Amino acid sequence: MTTMTGAAPDTRSFEADVAKLLHLMVHSVYSDKDVFLRELVSNAADACEKLRYEALGKPELLGENPEPRILVTLDADRRQLVIEDNGIGMSAAEMTEALGTIARSGTKAFMEQIAASKSGEGGQLIGQFGVGFYSAFMVADHVDVISRRAGAETASLWSSDGLGTYTIGESEGGDWPIRGTRVVLHLKEEAADYTQRFSVEPRIKAQSGHVPVPIFLRENPYAEPLQISDGAALWTRAKSDISEEDYADFYRTNAGQFDSPALTLHYRAEGVHEYNVLAFVPEMRPFDLFDPDRTGRIKLYVRRVFITDEAQILPRYLRFVRGLVDSQDLPLNVSREMIQESPVLSAIQKGVTNRLLSELEKLSQSEPDRYLAIWNNFGAVLKEGLYEDYGRREALLKLARFRTSTSGHEWRSLADYAASLKENQTAVYFAVGTDLERLASSPQLEGFRARGIEVLLLTDQVDSFWAASGIDFDGKPFRSVTQGLSDLGMIPLPEGENSSLETPDDVAAFVDFVKATLGESVSDVRVSDRLTESAVCLVAPDSGMDRQLEKLLASAGQLGQASKPVLEINPRHDLITRLSALKEDQADLRADAAHLLFDEARVADGELPTDPRAFAARLGRLLLRGLRAG
Repeated sequence: MTTMTGAAPDTRSFEADVAKLLHLMVHSVYSDKDVFLRELVSNAADACEKLRYEALGKPELLGENPEPRILVTLDADRRQLVIEDNGIGMSAAEMTEALGTIARSGTKAFMEQIAASKSGEGGQLIGQFGVGFYSAFMVADHVDVISRRAGAETASLWSSDGLGTYTIGESEGGDWPIRGTRVVLHLKEEAADYTQRFSVEPRIKAQSGHVPVPIFLRENPYAEPLQISDGAALWTRAKSDISEEDYADFYRTNAGQFDSPALTLHYRAEGVHEYNVLAFVPEMRPFDLFDPDRTGRIKLYVRRVFITDEAQILPRYLRFVRGLVDSQDLPLNVSREMIQESPVLSAIQKGVTNRLLSELEKLSQSEPDRYLAIWNNFGAVLKEGLYEDYGRREALLKLARFRTSTSGHEWRSLADYAASLKENQTAVYFAVGTDLERLASSPQLEGFRARGIEVLLLTDQVDSFWAASGIDFDGKPFRSVTQGLSDLGMIPLPEGENSSLETPDDVAAFVDFVKATLGESVSDVRVSDRLTESAVCLVAPDSGMDRQLEKLLASAGQLGQASKPVLEINPRHDLITRLSALKEDQADLRADAAHLLFDEARVADGELPTDPRAFAARLGRLLLRGLRAG
């Protein structure tokens, strides 16, 4: 085991989430343990890239060892595997932060899913999330990390057996790196295979052969290192020279993912600005996709020098895309903050975003099944752009896919919807809710269904916002079926069905009675042309917002006084005609019926009765009256 001279090292406990994760690692929930090689080599490459950036302003950090490299050393006698880089290195404080905590969002949700999964599924979950350095404990019963930050006089040693605590300390002596980080894995007995060249070399070449830092391997601590990877940047090579396997390996290394890319975008932009782009749409949805703190995952390089992974290359609604942009025009000597304000970066942002949306549209036309797999994972995020990115709204509408009242569980495009428009139909109709099945059977859709009008069924939270933002498609506005008058009278019913909207006098009188009885509970009570099967339904006032959007804003505390709904009554429903025929001396029954009709509409809309106790009393009186009459 590696030792340290000088002051005794501190012993500290991992934060709770790390301790849980290490427990999962040690108990081998991951069937493919090779991932630790990819993760540690990727970390080493990142360290070298960060040094290249810092050395732009402080070239003395490179010393007499300017060329970046990663060295993998096998030691069968000691059953050790060592991965070393000459990158930026870490101080003791940085090691504590990097190795003693998990800063990535979504950790808790990730581990809950791991703990609940079957052993056969754990590997997929871990690979989907990415566990970085901690994957080392899948093959090692002890790990030492020795690191010296570039320009520092002292090195630091971090050491742990992965069972809940770690030690850390500093020293000026010992066999420490001049600069960079050395990770020493004391392998478990069953992992001794990772000390053999025939086992390790092909794995590194397959998983990490395209990192932009040369990789060397030596078969024992005294052997001459052999270069097994040239560190050539994959994105600078011609597409014709790169296989799908090469792209997939690079994606896994660069993004720290286990899946394969669902779409690869690789091109070189030339003209006013020159830059290379290598971007990937993942095959699997990240755990933290909807985390409010999640940002993009596009790395920015300038002439192959890593600058930052925090530049907003793509808009927020494309935050699931992984990859990098390598610019030839951005200055190397400008701060990361200033780069974000650069007009060159603005042009890159515009170009990359437009190209990516264009490639998605091409895929939707040429390989619709592949595209639908992407939409299933990321459609809810892409739709955020309909609300946030007015300039690209038309392109995003072409990409959007919907389930509708006539499509069942099949996805439909707006072009498909436009092809099925009915005579005199002047709007794209939609309904917003949280449950597809309940939405499809909601009473507000009955009049549309009777006329064969297709209605978009929107179940993502963001739908309430973009659909109500004044959007249109092909000149036809989006209109909620639960908002205002439905204007269905303009669209004829199929031949043979009763389309008369004339209301008998006794029904009109009953509607007026219900309105007077409900009073301030509703903004209006009126005869409906959208109901064909149900007796009643609720809709928003003509000038009010969609009811689902109003509910969302109210639950978030962003709405003061909610608007009063409109109660619509079906004048042709048997219950309504019978209630309308009640004599005036049955006023108590008519009043109970008026309140019960309102509560029935609320329940059908997914809400509770306004006064549950009063509702139960009225229902009890009505049942008792029916039993006595029987």
